[in-house]
Amino acid sequence: MADIFEKLTKHNGPIGQHRERAHGYFAFPKLEGEIGSRMNFRGKEKIVWSLNNYLGLANHPDIRKVDAEAAAKFGMAAPMGARMMSGNSNYHEQLERELAEFEGKEDATLFNYGYQGIMSAIDAICGRHDVIVYDAESHACIIDGLRLHPGHRYVFKHNDVEDCEKQLQRATALIEKQGTGGILVITEGVFGMAGDQGKLKEIAALKDQYEFRLLVDDAHGFGTLGKTGAGAGEEQGVQDKIDLYFSTFAKSMASIGAFMAGDRAIIDYIRYNTRSQIFAKSLPMPITIGNLKRLEMLRTQPELRKKLWNVVNKLQKGLRDSGFDIGKTNSPVTPVYMKGDVPEATAMVMDLRENYNIFCSIVVYPVIPKGHIIYRLVPTAVHTDEDIQRTLEAFRATKKKLDAGEYKVAAIPDMAEA
Repeated sequence: MADIFEKLTKHNGPIGQHRERAHGYFAFPKLEGEIGSRMNFRGKEKIVWSLNNYLGLANHPDIRKVDAEAAAKFGMAAPMGARMMSGNSNYHEQLERELAEFEGKEDATLFNYGYQGIMSAIDAICGRHDVIVYDAESHACIIDGLRLHPGHRYVFKHNDVEDCEKQLQRATALIEKQGTGGILVITEGVFGMAGDQGKLKEIAALKDQYEFRLLVDDAHGFGTLGKTGAGAGEEQGVQDKIDLYFSTFAKSMASIGAFMAGDRAIIDYIRYNTRSQIFAKSLPMPITIGNLKRLEMLRTQPELRKKLWNVVNKLQKGLRDSGFDIGKTNSPVTPVYMKGDVPEATAMVMDLRENYNIFCSIVVYPVIPKGHIIYRLVPTAVHTDEDIQRTLEAFRATKKKLDAGEYKVAAIPDMAEA
């Protein structure tokens, strides 16, 4: 019998294999200082495009004031315990009511984290006779939720409504053969890697022909899309067709936690059957109160969203005008697609950070196919025109070097912390 730990020390995984050279720089970097468009990395100021702080609320003085006052009044322990047992409060229930109203739903329930929340919700909703139909580029939290599902699941090609219908036909045939079970379709409001919105309107229209319920993960659309910021469903005019609307507080609200909104009876079932909540301590009071303030600002200060889109439009136009491929994004998420292997990509990132003082996230194999590089830029309402201009100049300069083969290296540069 082998020691179960043996493989962990011999095979560190596709990303972990680079840890000795990458840790603290390409992986697990430490950004320091006040949260904003410019922060310190290894002692030098960088223009940062890697923070999920769309509306600039992370360091807003009104937010900081409420967070500090709530922490001083309640501490981080209150309320103590899981919500079902001893960890409920008027503030938690108020936040749920306000979220439901904002999203045009009857009720909402809170989760401590988006990742574990949606995983556990899928587990609670779907039994072994149910069938899940989902987009091929769904986030890892959805994929892990699917792993918990004991029944059948069918994947459709990314944003391919025709293929979605084919999978619905397969799912319907299986349900009819079984004589029991239902169908849940899962997609995203905004796909966080490519920035394209899910085909919510077209998928919802399939309800006229097929019987299914629709769950939308709108982590990147909540607060950024729609007339009021209610998300991709509002943007596409089909919010009422979404049966379960899910989002996290970690993006536009720059906080911790998540929620799911829908019909009261269904949300109540999820509230009483989602294992990751009924067996876990509830959101601390300062975070809950802070989220109430963030939601208030999101709802009442549309100028924050306007500032965000001003930055988004300038950055994306500048990249397109400079000849960069940013795909089909129609959200703030801004991918920049390039060709190259992993060592090349890391050498380019190092040049951007060390010589141009630009900090952005890099996506390489195994997340995407070999030979491809994605630089993922996340604009925020607090980025400036100077930030945009300097970034565009840096990207143009480093792209020339990439095309000229100047980043060809044998291995990932050794930039690990000493």
